[in-house]
Amino acid sequence: MTTPSQTPKDILGHPQGLFYLFFAELWERFSFYGMRALLTLYMVNKIFEALSTRDVAAAAVYASYGSLVYASTVIGGKISDTTLGLRRSIFLGGVLMSLGHFVLAVDNTYAFYLALGLIVVGNGFFKPNISTFVGSLYKEGDMRKDSGFTIFYMGINIGGWVAPLLCGWLAATYGWHYGFGLAGFGMLLGLAFFWNGIKRQVFGSEGLPPSQEAIDKPLLGVSQGKMIPVLAFLAAPVIAFLLSSYGPFMNGETILGDQNLVNIIFKGIGIVILFYLAKVLIDATIEERKKLIVAILITFFMTIFWGFHELSGSVITLFAARNVNLSLMDAAQTNSLNSMFIIILAIPISLMWAYLAKTKRNPRTPYKFGLGLLFAGLSFYILSISGLQADENGMVPFSYLLIMYFMLSIGELFMSPVGLSKITDLSPKRIVAFMMGIWFLSSAYAFQVVGFISKELAVESDNANVGGLETLTVYTDGFELIAMYSIGAGVLVLIASPFIKKLMGNVH
Repeated sequence: MTTPSQTPKDILGHPQGLFYLFFAELWERFSFYGMRALLTLYMVNKIFEALSTRDVAAAAVYASYGSLVYASTVIGGKISDTTLGLRRSIFLGGVLMSLGHFVLAVDNTYAFYLALGLIVVGNGFFKPNISTFVGSLYKEGDMRKDSGFTIFYMGINIGGWVAPLLCGWLAATYGWHYGFGLAGFGMLLGLAFFWNGIKRQVFGSEGLPPSQEAIDKPLLGVSQGKMIPVLAFLAAPVIAFLLSSYGPFMNGETILGDQNLVNIIFKGIGIVILFYLAKVLIDATIEERKKLIVAILITFFMTIFWGFHELSGSVITLFAARNVNLSLMDAAQTNSLNSMFIIILAIPISLMWAYLAKTKRNPRTPYKFGLGLLFAGLSFYILSISGLQADENGMVPFSYLLIMYFMLSIGELFMSPVGLSKITDLSPKRIVAFMMGIWFLSSAYAFQVVGFISKELAVESDNANVGGLETLTVYTDGFELIAMYSIGAGVLVLIASPFIKKLMGNVH
């Protein structure tokens, strides 16, 4: 542990630890987005290739995997807070995710599901805690904190931009498993940066377990510090079973119709949450109730937005593979476009908000949310009209996909940066942690939206290389419906914004 006199010097005006966490997160996101870019295509073309319902099966697994990835962060964050601390949690998560990516490189169906299970559990320990670690490097009231997070999130998007390009190229040139293997090496690089930071003591005393007693406390006859990693590894096969409840082990069918066990579990959790929210609203004071209603609305509309946004790794990737004239990149590599535009647009849009704030014209949160949903709707409308310029083989110009991601990225920058902070501002202190949990779970439920839409736009065919005119109408009609729902939601939020502003009170 460093003493105050040993506190590492700042780099570019920020704690040294920020830059070690920056590269750790960059490479972790490299591994995550590199794998995600390949996942749906791999399932459709490899895992479920023999099924006429391959699109439905892939949609079920992709949605369930995404839901569990985000739900696991609630559990991983809690374990870190009470027992392991940030450092141990991040390292455990990184090891699990590395193993998951390397197991995914094994050409075996059982290995495929086990790999997803390892990545889900690993992400739960890694993702929430590295963001928390960044915040812990700054003292309360430190004006550098916001710019520190801006630097950190740039690392996320650099990883999300580069990974699909490299992993997609490797998969297309040498085979799927080489692409997955590169994602695994990316995670190992992230772990190496993080471990190097610990060895150099750049984190000071931050990120340690809350107490040695918490580590030594017995669990099943063994200290929690040793038993939790064991239980984390044992959880991976359980999650693999949940994910495989729809797939080739069931001959493409399931006893639950077009659902799998994960869908059923999330429906049950959702019902419990709704009842608990109703109780919280009843018990709240009038002023608390007003702000809580806004917090719930923000979470609901963010869930809708992410549900449409995350189609990029599912239906939009299939559309790119089957109906877009790709010359500069392949379908997997198109997953890099969103992060590329975020990197390009983040600074101009943040400067725009700063200018509007200076001139007292910065729109309040509900207006930003309404505009964000409008941009998302317009992005899907762009794709819906792409069929008007399709050639005789049902292939549309790449420019439509490029414009779509440009519009969607603007919508993301209007909504995503403000949502999290508003949840903390609008929630009573006694339930802030609960509402933050709901916020993170909203991303998990967004993947349930992804699964529903992906199944509706699934193409059933005995031809594994289905595409062209056979799929064009299915996708463009579906994108038109998504555009209508998103634009409608955006208009509704804008119309209701004056009323929502009154409920928010002095929260901007």
